[in-house]
Amino acid sequence: MNSTETNIQEMISKAAQSKRIENSEAYVFSDIREEVLDDLAHVAAGIRDQFKGKKISFSPKVFIPLTRMCRDFCGYCTFRADPSELDQLYMTPEEILSVAKKAESLGCTEALFTLGERPELKYEEAKKWLNDRGFKTTLEYLSMMTQMVVNKTNLFPHANPGTMSHREMENLKSSNPSMGLMLESTSEELYKLGGPHEFAPSKRPLARLKTIETAGELKIPFTTGLLIGIGETQRDRIDSLLAIREMNEKYGHIQEVIIQNFRAKPQTPMQDFPDAISLEMMWTVAVSRLILGPEMNIQVPPNLSISNFEQYINVGINDWGGVSPLTIDYVNPEAPWPLIKELKNKTELQGHELTPRLPVYPEFFINNESFLSDTMCSQLNSMSDELGYVKWGIDWYE
Repeated sequence: MNSTETNIQEMISKAAQSKRIENSEAYVFSDIREEVLDDLAHVAAGIRDQFKGKKISFSPKVFIPLTRMCRDFCGYCTFRADPSELDQLYMTPEEILSVAKKAESLGCTEALFTLGERPELKYEEAKKWLNDRGFKTTLEYLSMMTQMVVNKTNLFPHANPGTMSHREMENLKSSNPSMGLMLESTSEELYKLGGPHEFAPSKRPLARLKTIETAGELKIPFTTGLLIGIGETQRDRIDSLLAIREMNEKYGHIQEVIIQNFRAKPQTPMQDFPDAISLEMMWTVAVSRLILGPEMNIQVPPNLSISNFEQYINVGINDWGGVSPLTIDYVNPEAPWPLIKELKNKTELQGHELTPRLPVYPEFFINNESFLSDTMCSQLNSMSDELGYVKWGIDWYE
């Protein structure tokens, strides 16, 4: 065994003892050969089982695409659209409430609001639509719509609108028990000439990290994650994981980290780019567990690996993210959600139990008054069992 392999085994052993992997030590994982991945996976799954048990959670949700207009152009995105490509620029309150009510009747608990980044800064049509209705910004409109959902349904909004200021996040906090923003990567290469983020100023790592930090300052349970296979290296992913860990160790607000695989989409600049391979995803999930530690919730979206998503249980995930019985994944429309029955069966075949959760994890509102208001905690508790999961359980969805 050479010195590199010895160092890898020492770090794997250290992680197995629930000891913190220091920043300087973490990069040894980027030298792992395929044959060492089994050891890495075994330890990552063991850490998950020891501290998270056998529950693999998911959030029954409805996807609400408030607007597809966006000031950014990412090389892989089919969600964004120009005003001329849209029948309507924004969803209306009536449309939002209608779909939210249908979702409520199907047992959903999360209203995922997804939208483009500040379209009013790029498009006069967006600015006029908002001004005609008394709003200056898209985020003002979002805040009113998430409050409407809270007032008129039992759903909990989870806003994912891109970068946000302190004031904007503060305005959203009262109606959003959790929010999210994918870090994607801290690699500077991705926004250089020809990179996927060249024309996407809000994807600059400093801008994204600032939003994540602001969420910590405001004590907002927050979702973030990595996008795998867009040109970053394994060392870049470790950089990103360490940046996330640093934020969480300072504020304690990162509720989950998503490891999402890139899938090429037609009619995008990256349409001929290879999809992220399963081996890279497996490596990234396992390393995420070892670096981020036993308490972190780590998720892989099952619809983006529909033929073999269950394999990620064996490398340390404990969550499948949002799955909708009503709406498609508008960001990845080519990737249908698995049926909840299929998700349950495949999870059980791996020796685990599928459990529905709310859009904010139990540890942020069960015996914890640090993050959410008394009113929000009361609402969450009314929808959950004694452990903080959806009180009607998985059998309701079958």
